[in-house]
Amino acid sequence: MALRLGGNDLVGRIPDHHPAPPRRHRLRILELDRNELVGHIPASLANITTLNVFLCGGNLIEGGIPDEFARLSSLLVLDVGGNRLTSSRFPHAILNLSALTVVSLAVNHLSGEIPSDIGNSLPNLQGLALGMNSFYGSVPDSLMNASELLLIDMSYNNFTGVIPSSIGRLTKLSFLNLEGNQLLAHRTRGWEFMNSLANCTMLQRISLATNHLEGPIPNSIGNLSNQLQLLYLGENKLSGHFPSGIANLPNLFALGLNDNQFMGELPEWLGTLEKLQAVDSSHNNFTGSIPSSQSNLSQLVSLFLNSNKFGGHLPASFGNFRVLNSLRISDNFLHGMIPREIFGIPAITKIELSSNNLSGRLPPEVGGAKQLVSLLLSSNKISGDITNTIGDCESLQYAMLDHNNFSGTIPTSLGKISSLQVLNLSRNNLAGPIPASLGSLQLLEQLDLSFNHLKGEVPTKGIFRNVTAMRIDGNPELCGGVLELHLLACPIMAINSSKKHEHSIVKKVVIPIASIVSLAIVISVMVFCKGKQKENGLSLPSFDSKFPKVSYRDLSRATEGFSGSNLIGKGRYSSVYQAILFPDRTMVAVKVFSLETRGAQKSFIAECNVLRNLRHRNLVPILTACSSIDPKGNDFKALVYKFMPRECAAGGEVSTAGDVYSFGIVLLEIFLRKKPTDDLFKDGLNIVRYVEMNFPDRISHIVDPDLQEDECDVSQRTSLAMKENSLECILSMLNIGLRCTNPCPNERMDMQEVAARLHGIRGAYQRGNMYRTPGTTEGQSD
Repeated sequence: MALRLGGNDLVGRIPDHHPAPPRRHRLRILELDRNELVGHIPASLANITTLNVFLCGGNLIEGGIPDEFARLSSLLVLDVGGNRLTSSRFPHAILNLSALTVVSLAVNHLSGEIPSDIGNSLPNLQGLALGMNSFYGSVPDSLMNASELLLIDMSYNNFTGVIPSSIGRLTKLSFLNLEGNQLLAHRTRGWEFMNSLANCTMLQRISLATNHLEGPIPNSIGNLSNQLQLLYLGENKLSGHFPSGIANLPNLFALGLNDNQFMGELPEWLGTLEKLQAVDSSHNNFTGSIPSSQSNLSQLVSLFLNSNKFGGHLPASFGNFRVLNSLRISDNFLHGMIPREIFGIPAITKIELSSNNLSGRLPPEVGGAKQLVSLLLSSNKISGDITNTIGDCESLQYAMLDHNNFSGTIPTSLGKISSLQVLNLSRNNLAGPIPASLGSLQLLEQLDLSFNHLKGEVPTKGIFRNVTAMRIDGNPELCGGVLELHLLACPIMAINSSKKHEHSIVKKVVIPIASIVSLAIVISVMVFCKGKQKENGLSLPSFDSKFPKVSYRDLSRATEGFSGSNLIGKGRYSSVYQAILFPDRTMVAVKVFSLETRGAQKSFIAECNVLRNLRHRNLVPILTACSSIDPKGNDFKALVYKFMPRECAAGGEVSTAGDVYSFGIVLLEIFLRKKPTDDLFKDGLNIVRYVEMNFPDRISHIVDPDLQEDECDVSQRTSLAMKENSLECILSMLNIGLRCTNPCPNERMDMQEVAARLHGIRGAYQRGNMYRTPGTTEGQSD
C-alpha cells in the first residue's frame, strides 16, 4: 500500500498519531516530499513497521529524526533532505536500519561526526547524501565497507583529514562529491586515494573542488575510469603543469581546473577529447598561446580561460565552434585583432575579452551575432569607429566597450537594440552628439559616456531623465539636458545672413517681450505655488501646513554636534544621524550631505525634487530640508526624514532579523523582476505571499523568463538538462528568499548561513550548466 502526497503544497504538521495498521492495510510507501509541512517528524510513524520508503524532503520540518525510527527494520529509503532539521550528532537511529539502501540528510542544519562504523552498520547502502550540513571530522574508513555504494555526496560540510586510500574498494561507485570541505593532500601525503580510485571502474563523476588539495596532480589520474565524464578540481591549491593523465579520459565532457596555481602551456592534445562540452581553466598562471586545436571540440558549450597569462592571438579557428555559448578570455595578454569569425558562431551569447591588449577595429561581422547577450571588450586598445552593424545585435543586453581608443561618433543604430540594459562607452575618443535614439531604450538601466569628446545637447528622454543612472562627465562641450545635470544652456543656432533684418527684429522686439512674459509666468507660478502650499502643504501631525524651518544650529544641537554616537548610517554622498527635533520632540533622521564629494550636490537636489512629490506607504516621508552655512562658512545641506527603524513600520522590533528580511525581499524582487509596490500586489497579496502561492511547481510561470535558459543549437537532451538545472537553482534561491522573509523573525536564516548556501547554490549551478550529461539528472535543492 502506498500513500503518495508529494508536491501538493500541503501545509500544517504531519499527524502524530499513527497506530499500527491492520495487516490487510500495511503501508509500505509514504511520500510527503515537496510540500510546506512544518513541525517535527512524529515518533509515532515508527509504529508503521512495514514502511519501506519514507520521503519528506523539501519541507520546513524542524527537530531531528526520532530515536523510535530504529524500529523500522524494513525501511529501505529515507529522504529528509531540504528541511530545517537540527542536531549536534549524527542520527543514531539510522545505524540500526541495516536494510537501508538510500539515506538523504542533505541541506539541513545537522552537525556532529559521522559514526566510525557507519559502513558496517549499513552494508546495503547504495546512496548517501549528506551535503550542505555542518558535519565534521574525518571521512570514516568503514564507509568503504559498504561495497554496494553508487553515490556519495558529502559536499559543503566541514570534513577534515585525508580522503581514505581504501576508497577503491567501492568498485560500483559512480558519483563522488566531496567538494566544499577542508580535505587535505600534499606533495608527500594524501594523494594515495587517487591510485585507489583506479579500481572504481564505473566512476562517472568526481568533484573534489574547494578543499585544501596542494601540489601537482599525480599521473595516476590517467588511470581513472574511462567512463569518467566530469572531473572538477577547482578552488584548491594545485600546481604544476596541465595534468597529462587527463589525456587518457576519452569520455570526459566537463573539466574544471579553475582557481588553482597551474602554470605552463595548455597541451595541443586537449583538442582530442572530442566529447568535451565545458572547460574551465580560469584563474591560474597558464602561459603561451591558446592552442588552435581546441577548435576541434565540436561539442564545446563553454570555454573559460580568463585570468591567466595567455599571449598571442585569439585563434580565428574558434569560428569553427558550432554550439559554443560562452567564451571568456578576459584578463590575459592577448594581442592582435578580434577575429571576425567568432561572431559567426551560431549559438554564441557571451563574448568576454576585457583587459587584454587587443587592437584594430571592431569587425562589422559583430552584427551577425543575433544571439549575443554580453559583449565585454573593456580595457583593450581597439580603435576606429564603432561599427554601425552593432545595432543588428538584437539580443544584446550588456555592451562594455569602455577604456579603448574608439573614435568617430556613437552609432545611432544602438537605439534599435531594445533589449539593451547596460552600455558603457566611457574613456574613448568618441566625438559628436549623443544620439537621441538612446533615450528610447526602455530597458536601459546604466549608461556611461564619460570622458570622451562629445558635444551638443544632451537628450532629455528615457535614461537621460535619471541622472543617477548615467554618466556624461568629462565631456566639457555638452550642454542642455535635464536641470539636475547643471549644464550650461545650449547656444541659439546661428541664423542665415539673408535673414539678418528679421533676426534684428527678433533680438530687439520679440526676445524682450518673451522675457517679460516668461518672468510674469514665473512670478504667477510662484504666487500660485505659495498659495497652494499654504492650502495643501506637507501634512504633519503637529505642525502647521508648510515645511517647518530648521537651521544648521537646530540640527547641530539635535545631533549633539553630529556626534558619532548619533550616527546610524553612512553612504557615498551623505551621513545619517538620529535626532529629536521640533517642539513636540519628534524622532527624526537627519541626512547630512558631504558636499566636498563629487556628485553630492546633485544627489541633494535630486532627492529634494523626488521625495517632496512622492507619497507611498513604503517610502520614508521627508519632513523638511536645510540649506545653510556652517560656522566655518561652508555650504551645508541636509534633509530631515521621519525616523522609521527597520521593520518598525510593521510593528516589529529593531534587530538583525530585519536586515535578513530586507535581503529576502530584494532576492525575490531580482528573480521575479517585480517590485513590492507592483500593481499586482494588492488586496492583501504581497510579493512574499505571491511566491509562496506558486512555490515550487508553478515558479517557472512567475519568474523573470530571461533567467530560464533556452539553449539554442545544442542537443535537445542537453538543453533540457540545462533548463532543469536553471530551475533548480531558481527554486533554491527563492526558497532562501522565503526563509529570510518568514513572518517570525526568530525562524529566519542568519546571514552567515545565507552566504554559505548561496555559495553552494552558485557552485552547483555553475557545474550543473557546465557538466550536465545528456540523459542524466542530478542536483541539490534547498
